[in-house]
Amino acid sequence: MSLHVGKLRGLAVLLFLLNPLLAGALPAAPPAPAPEVVPLWPQGHWQQRARGPERIGIEGSAKGAVSGISNARMEIYRPLKPNGTAVVIFGGGGYFRIQIGSAAKPTAQWLQSLGVTAAVVYYRLPADGWAPVSPFQDGQRAMRLLRAQAASLGVDPERIGALGFSAGGNLAGIVATRFDAPLYPPVDAADQLSARPDFLAMIYPVVSMRAPLDHTRSKRELASQDDAQQAYSVEQHVRKDMPPVFLAQAVDDRTVDVGHSVAMYQATHAAGIPVELHLFEAGGHSWGLGKPGTLVAQWPRLFANWARSHGYLGPPHDASAIPAAAAQPPRSLDDDGAGD
Repeated sequence: MSLHVGKLRGLAVLLFLLNPLLAGALPAAPPAPAPEVVPLWPQGHWQQRARGPERIGIEGSAKGAVSGISNARMEIYRPLKPNGTAVVIFGGGGYFRIQIGSAAKPTAQWLQSLGVTAAVVYYRLPADGWAPVSPFQDGQRAMRLLRAQAASLGVDPERIGALGFSAGGNLAGIVATRFDAPLYPPVDAADQLSARPDFLAMIYPVVSMRAPLDHTRSKRELASQDDAQQAYSVEQHVRKDMPPVFLAQAVDDRTVDVGHSVAMYQATHAAGIPVELHLFEAGGHSWGLGKPGTLVAQWPRLFANWARSHGYLGPPHDASAIPAAAAQPPRSLDDDGAGD
């Protein structure tokens, strides 16, 4: 009997020692799919091209930022198990560049980890010689194209939101409030669909082109259009049939005055639009997902819980159930002030 027990114990020890090897032999979880590139317009639709080639910044606040965009497009990040929600993401950059590497792409990857289909938009920039209306045309078109492809992406066409940072917040806000404005002639069947987002997130956003909030690079880049002040001041277009709004900004933002978020909150609240505003004591500008441990790094979970409360990310969850955003590279309190 004792011999039998000894053999069992020996077998148990052997299995314990082999366990790491057996575990290593199991197939690893498949990686998330690489993003798919979807052109926004048919080839040759816009005869003009940007001044110079497309460029990606390599240092300072321009690191990872894209400019010189001639071919407007989306990069679609598909989750392994889509939950039916999609978010169209507009990076900031004062309409002279787009913060892809430091804000839009990390946010898309984080949303992808939640089961959300994320689309990063490379929109045309007025600073590259495009008309001021160009980014807003691209914004409307991106919403319509994603809605047209909803079935193939595993997305509910009534659960497609827009999220924008800084100038991208202005772009997302105009798309959400002027979704039925005829900014371009219809191109195909996708343009028969609504450009209205089902929910809207504006992160350290440029909202107004009007005094006293008109001291932004965005305003300067759009100013060549005669009616830009009225056309692209989001708070002037708030309407009762626009989507619910989530806002987040740091009070010490020296690039975009916190009054932009306050103005948006006041306008939407007065119109009876569901709106949630988070003002952080410190954080500056251009923080993307936020450096772990900082106040502003709370916004992704706050946004996810808010979206869940409106039925866009599934049933409500405790904050601890939402995966944290990946660590971000350290950034200064503000960017160089040249872009918003």
